Amino acid sequence: MATTKKGDGTRTLRIAEALRAELMSMLLAGEVHDPGVQNVVVSSVALTGDLKLAKVYVRLLALDASAATKKALIDALFRAKGFLRREVGQRLNLRYAPDLRFFYDESIDRGAEMEAILREIKQSEPKPE
Repeated sequence: MATTKKGDGTRTLRIAEALRAELMSMLLAGEVHDPGVQNVVVSSVALTGDLKLAKVYVRLLALDASAATKKALIDALFRAKGFLRREVGQRLNLRYAPDLRFFYDESIDRGAEMEAILREIKQSEPKPE
């Protein structure tokens, strides 16, 4: 899902979604030869209205990733940032390729934690007789 600030228009949304799709295809196809970039999902891209900065939210397929694994993933993506930026700029035919900033998307992990808490509460409630 691509996100932008209110009033940015559909062009920014289209480019953000195209950027997400292109990054996803490059990462899944193994075009980044860094072993730290494996099993990565690009969950969303937030693009500024001037198209100069893209916040790329990524996560691992494994839900139980440790903090060290998450940090290693972000570090590996930072190392590949120049290659990724150049490639998406060329493939999307952009005049200026946006600067890519990578962030780990914790929303899935938080949702799983909330679900576990709700399940625990439901199990601890006394059953009506």
